[in-house]
Amino acid sequence: MVNLDAKGLRYMSTDEMRVLTAVEQGMKNHEYVPSSLIEVLAGLKRGGAFKVLRLLAKHKLVQHESVPQESFRLTNKGYDWLALRALSKRGSVEALGIRIGMGKESDIYTCTTAEGEEICIKLHRLGRNCFRTVKNNRDYLKANQSASWLYLSRLSSLKEYAFMKALYDKGFPTPTPIDVNRHCVLMSLSHSYQLNSIAVLRHPGRVFSVLMELVMRLAGVGLIHCDFNEFNLLVDDNEVVTMIDFPQMVSTSHINAKYYFDRDVDCVRTFFKRRFGFAADSVPTLEQALAGTEKAEGEGIDDMLRASGWNAAQEKVLGTLRELDEREGQKLGKLVEEGEEEEEEEDGWERVLDQTTGREYFWHNVTDEVRWTEPPEMAAVGLAAAQ
Repeated sequence: MVNLDAKGLRYMSTDEMRVLTAVEQGMKNHEYVPSSLIEVLAGLKRGGAFKVLRLLAKHKLVQHESVPQESFRLTNKGYDWLALRALSKRGSVEALGIRIGMGKESDIYTCTTAEGEEICIKLHRLGRNCFRTVKNNRDYLKANQSASWLYLSRLSSLKEYAFMKALYDKGFPTPTPIDVNRHCVLMSLSHSYQLNSIAVLRHPGRVFSVLMELVMRLAGVGLIHCDFNEFNLLVDDNEVVTMIDFPQMVSTSHINAKYYFDRDVDCVRTFFKRRFGFAADSVPTLEQALAGTEKAEGEGIDDMLRASGWNAAQEKVLGTLRELDEREGQKLGKLVEEGEEEEEEEDGWERVLDQTTGREYFWHNVTDEVRWTEPPEMAAVGLAAAQ
């Protein structure tokens, strides 16, 4: 577990931040960055850079490795400080508060802005022991591509911020997105309760209907939440719903879209029946959600943001296949018409060579009748053609 202690951040010198940033830059191509490369990237002399690196290692901002050469790598704490320093320089964060939540892939803290407004900051922590299959379960990386957990956390935060902003602009009940840097996402603080911690709802049927409408609306803009359950839904005192956690969202064009949609619906239905004793008579399906929506008209958020299962390459391939399908259909139609005309013209007797005896026989292509002598009908046709 990583403790976010940012007390020493205010005392960091410019040289220390330059060296810490140089380690981050070097980790794009190195697991452990050689000290000689850090000196070049930081623009400091050897003695000064190494002294700063020792100080950073003392405060556990970097990790030291001496074999096969002097090298360093950024720790989670160092990455936290880089992100917080950048957000502080932008004026997005003034002070850090307490931790209010911890999940399998993130930590959530309260913080305040320069105007004194209380907001929250989500730090993505991919790579924890409880969630190390993320490289297989999420599409942050392409096939046969590898990267550090810090970089994966950065990709996860950028993806969540993009989806949150797009959904917020569409009027979905999400926290207000404020800023993002590296693996940190700033958003408004929702004064609500996690649905899993609520024992009694005054109107469970109404809340369930709101959740089903929310699932339908998401599918309507081309998205499936994929983790739509009691842990990612917030309800306030007035039973107003807020939706959180977006890195795992996929497109309705995903090959497993129906499975993910049905799973989200079933998670909510099962929880409401177990916790509140509410059993729904019917639930929506993906086909119903997609009928007559923005996605059906080709204006889905997944197209704009390239959600999982739908990207530019797949759009190009789909367009090519549609063109080929149309062309092949036209060709097939012409061939069928020509074939039908030929069949109409050529229905009757044909000459066929017997491979065994080497003799010709006559075969009727409609009745399947076979003769060794020339049929009268064929002789009459030949005579008419000669005349």
